[in-house]
Amino acid sequence: SDIPRHGWVDRFMPEGLVPYARLARLDRPIGTWLLLFPCWWGAALAWAADPALPVGNGLALAGLFALGALVMRGAGCTFNDIVDRDFDGRVARTADRPIPSGAVSVPQAVAFLGGLLLLGAVVLFSLNTAAILVGLASLPLVFVYPFAKRFTYWPQLFLGLTFNWGALVGWTAMSGSLGWPAVVLYAAGIAWTLGYDTIYAHQDKEDDALIGVKSSALLLGDRTRPWLAGFYVATILLLALAGIVAGLSSWIAVALLVPAAQLWWQVQDVKLDHPADCLTKFRSNRHFGWLVLATIIAFGVFARTGA
Repeated sequence: SDIPRHGWVDRFMPEGLVPYARLARLDRPIGTWLLLFPCWWGAALAWAADPALPVGNGLALAGLFALGALVMRGAGCTFNDIVDRDFDGRVARTADRPIPSGAVSVPQAVAFLGGLLLLGAVVLFSLNTAAILVGLASLPLVFVYPFAKRFTYWPQLFLGLTFNWGALVGWTAMSGSLGWPAVVLYAAGIAWTLGYDTIYAHQDKEDDALIGVKSSALLLGDRTRPWLAGFYVATILLLALAGIVAGLSSWIAVALLVPAAQLWWQVQDVKLDHPADCLTKFRSNRHFGWLVLATIIAFGVFARTGA
């Protein structure tokens, strides 16, 4: 099972709310971090690119994005579990999730999803008009992603397209309009997701093969490691390009070697036939997210002090 036992959800939440907390993955925050970092990266890059933007705006947006990522990750997981309830019941890692185990009925899950989407809408409509429109444009991707593994070996690509949309929203919310640096940053996030979610998919490759769903782990098999290297090299190159297009010093390409080392460790050390190690490497991408964010902010501070 992928459900943590005897964690804070079991210890502190009322018993009746525990299945809903698990449905929203409150006991597994890594997905929230992975959804949040592109938002923070986008806003931070816009701030770094324009010394006229006050830091207070960025801090306020950071809080809104944190709440939005928590709520929308919960909504995404709930929708995914509703769609995948039959598959989840046939996979060892997911069989005791709230819906296949019977702890939450489908109508209850739909009502819970509606509440989360309402909260997400409140956060989205707190942003400027351009950011609201960019955010709404992601809805088709959010709907399609849970079905992707039924028709393509690249559901990880659809996850990347969905999870990194926040880079576009973050930049637009901070700057007031969409720009090319945000688009390049979005592409970097997609490459990143292709890497970390392929590692994650190796946990389920045997069950996925048995029940007939697709993943990049099944497609790549023994060739996964060089592909991971390619995904992660593309991530770093595109992050550097995003910074340069945004007007930051070209030294950002050198500074990004620090987060690049974290990705290189994943590629070299991951044990693709050991689910626990795959999960550990997947979760380590939170550290990569922080390293990239710190790099962008450092260059923004440098741009201000240098001016």
